[in-house]
Amino acid sequence: MDSTVLLILLAIFAVAVLYSSVGHGGASGYLAVMALLSISPEQTRPSALVLNLFVASIGAFQWWRAGHFSWSVFWPFAVGSIPFAFIGGMIHLPTHIYKVVLSVVLLFAAFRLARSFSKTEKVEPPKLWLALLAGAAIGLLSGLVGVGGGIFLTPLLLLLNWCQTKTAAGVSALFILVNSAAGLAGNYSQVGLLPTEVWFWIVAAIIGGTIGSLLGAKRFESLLLRRVLASVLLMAAVKLIFV
Repeated sequence: MDSTVLLILLAIFAVAVLYSSVGHGGASGYLAVMALLSISPEQTRPSALVLNLFVASIGAFQWWRAGHFSWSVFWPFAVGSIPFAFIGGMIHLPTHIYKVVLSVVLLFAAFRLARSFSKTEKVEPPKLWLALLAGAAIGLLSGLVGVGGGIFLTPLLLLLNWCQTKTAAGVSALFILVNSAAGLAGNYSQVGLLPTEVWFWIVAAIIGGTIGSLLGAKRFESLLLRRVLASVLLMAAVKLIFV
């Protein structure tokens, strides 16, 4: 097996394990890996969303089965985000712009999460209009940059105390699934450009996503999960800045 092929398979597997352990699909990580290995930009965006679909599907099921999902928290964000993720997917944002925007958001979220671990703060679900508005903004931004939106939704849920950590992971997993599907539908013009080896990437992502979501849903404690999330966001931001 070619060394480059093996490297990307291992990298996708590692990204899937780490991101799925906190309820994420891993799109920002896949984008960074593919950019690092000089895969064309026209292929990276749809490829990352396809991998997201598989990993987020596994994660959504595992987190739901473990009892870490709230429909009442999920649906307003999803209703607001899905149409805008589709619209965002139709827009081709210049690479340098989406990298800057995404990096800033990730760095901010990682910093805040790493410094706020209080377990005593009262959880209060968001108002309907605010959830719809936030969902729309996240959906549009996610569609523009080619991610599922979990990197935006999860920190928002936690920083504003809208739900517990593991519930945020469960909600984000399904949110990522529906947004990735909407973004991919909006970006249909590039779906035909998927590389022929994408099926091998999907297998690596499925294995990694299964392992990561099982660890996150059943074994990780809340404090550890939050620290892992902060590390994941920081890692993705650094990759996007330097890749």
